[in-house]
Amino acid sequence: MEATNFAKYLSDFFAKYLPGERNVSHNTILAYKDTFVQFITFMKEQKGIGVQKLTLEKITKETVIDFLEWLQQSRHCSNATRNNRLAAIRSFLNYLQYENPERLFEWQKIISIKVKQHQKKSINYLTTDGIKLLLEQPDIDTCNGRRNLALLALMYDSGARVQEMIDLTPSSIRLDSPNLVKLVGKGRKARMVPLNEEQIVFLKKYMQEMHLLESHANLYPLFSNTRKVKLTRAGITYILKTYADQARKINPGIIPETISCHSLRHSKAMHLLQAGVNLVYIRDILGHVSVQTTDIYARADSKQKRDAFEKVYVEMKPEKSKDKSWEKDDTLLEWLKNLKK
Repeated sequence: MEATNFAKYLSDFFAKYLPGERNVSHNTILAYKDTFVQFITFMKEQKGIGVQKLTLEKITKETVIDFLEWLQQSRHCSNATRNNRLAAIRSFLNYLQYENPERLFEWQKIISIKVKQHQKKSINYLTTDGIKLLLEQPDIDTCNGRRNLALLALMYDSGARVQEMIDLTPSSIRLDSPNLVKLVGKGRKARMVPLNEEQIVFLKKYMQEMHLLESHANLYPLFSNTRKVKLTRAGITYILKTYADQARKINPGIIPETISCHSLRHSKAMHLLQAGVNLVYIRDILGHVSVQTTDIYARADSKQKRDAFEKVYVEMKPEKSKDKSWEKDDTLLEWLKNLKK
């Protein structure tokens, strides 16, 4: 059976364009793959077009809009998820603009589909007391407890994404002064993040115990399970939530009800901001492309907002006077009249 042009271009998009020309992460490729699995399912169930007959000519602006509506109405996807699916389709069509320019006008029409506004969730982070309480929960009398303490402490101290933690190897860590960790983030961009000396104490003991300081272990996973396989997202999330639940029983006021691995990243950013660290440096530590992304922490920090208001506060006590008021102030009236000119 002869492959359709859709199958050919989609295969090249995933096998060559995304990992080669765009150098996107493995997680982005998986997310895009999910989008097209859903799109192919939609075309079969809703349009009666099986994947064997699905060609580029069948992909129109109207079809894509129908697909996005189906996601929200039948699969109950949020606006944010709908926008993510649209982003994946746009990426494919940006690729097709050069590989299949015969239908350039149609590709541009689809790319012009607007994203939907969605309410952004507030930043979920822990106070310094909350972080301290969380890190007191692992049982350091056990091997897993020592690993988990090193893991959570490093994830907070470096502000790393969970995938960046999963991909770490012993060669990523510099234990000599200055202490550093090399993180490889989105777009496979590497950055060096300084580490606190207290963090290095936990980490070095853990690495010694697991024989990760030996030269042959340089490329082993830094954090692995009992089978020496690197931890998964689900595994790290489970570890975090287990200790968060324990800490919440001790002091529910400083441990949020909802917590994720990204909460530790948010916490580090907020604590750096509250300590007076410039947003440009926080951007570099977090691996953001633009400082505008990092600016969300400045907008979310209510303490800094309150302090700023207090610094510029001027007590106003208008003097009551029967003889003089703003209505009788000739200078002010003249200025107001001039506004119309």
